[in-house]
Amino acid sequence: MIDCVRTGAGCHGVCIMSTTWKDEQHPSFIDFISSFLDANSFRLNFVSIAPDFIFNCGGVSVAFIFTTSWDSDCTKSIFSKIQKLREQFAHFYVIVTLPTKDQNDFFIRSYFKHGMEFGRPTFIPVQDLEMGFEKIVKIAHARGVCKRHDAIAKLKAEREKSVQDMDVYIKVVTSIPGIDNHDAIALNQAIGSIEAIAKASKEYILENTDLSTEKAETITRFFRDPKYYLGTKFK
Repeated sequence: MIDCVRTGAGCHGVCIMSTTWKDEQHPSFIDFISSFLDANSFRLNFVSIAPDFIFNCGGVSVAFIFTTSWDSDCTKSIFSKIQKLREQFAHFYVIVTLPTKDQNDFFIRSYFKHGMEFGRPTFIPVQDLEMGFEKIVKIAHARGVCKRHDAIAKLKAEREKSVQDMDVYIKVVTSIPGIDNHDAIALNQAIGSIEAIAKASKEYILENTDLSTEKAETITRFFRDPKYYLGTKFK
């Protein structure tokens, strides 16, 4: 089990299973998959798709080929399918069930024979079916966690930039004689950027803020009278 999924720590997702792949499996294995997904708070859908599975977890899609039986009869068709799909998905993995050493050796020979590029996609050998599907869910979950962490980090960076930009904004606006922090915030909320303030008329400033007539006149003079703004000493 994936503990953070089982405990409901925001790790839910959707598993889309290929109807073709489903029809090729033993019903008991499909029952195992359904139970495992349910226990880990994933919703299961059956759709006609090219990969065997597509998971959506944390806003990221991860595709999988799950080969439950590796033999010489399927090798060519599987590698051909993999070559096509690897260009279609940013996150794509191949799970291969290889319970014996002979099968593992045959797989390795086939891998190099068909000119596969290492890591494109990532192949993951497993010893049994249940282990293979558990690997799939763990990979999808891990990708979702990474995506959420990236999103959180991006939001944090944007908030920090916003705060920094506001600090610069306030320093510039309060450099106008008689304008304090409260006035700067009021101007930002009602009018917006420094460029917008520079273009605003005295009447517009008075209508949309609580600034006094004197302060509104000062602002318009500051941005429009060269003698005024060239003679101003910034704080």
